[in-house]
Amino acid sequence: VQLQASGGGLVQAGGSLRVSCVASGTIFSTSDMGWYRQAPGKQRELVAAITSGGSTNYPDSVKGRFTISRDNAKNTVYLQMNSLKPEDTAVYYCRLRSSYSRNYWGQGTLVTVSS
Repeated sequence: VQLQASGGGLVQAGGSLRVSCVASGTIFSTSDMGWYRQAPGKQRELVAAITSGGSTNYPDSVKGRFTISRDNAKNTVYLQMNSLKPEDTAVYYCRLRSSYSRNYWGQGTLVTVSS
């Protein structure tokens, strides 16, 4: 399985951005997906997760601002980010967790929020 993230860029505070992650292979629809981020000097943290059944989960830091969704026909998971803040600046990574609990990671896409 290979994951290709895209859609990062520079946005002003208060703006919106959508990042995408396309998975190769045939296991996407039965896998749980997640978006993580890692800011310089900080640990990688979960920002959104969606199960194979469509249930979602967010930490309080992004709840109400970020929305994760998936399109199984396109093997793609999305992260819609609204009301962006400078502290959202990070490299965003997608993760696929297969039904047999193996994790796969994408290469990351940089999101920079200017104040």
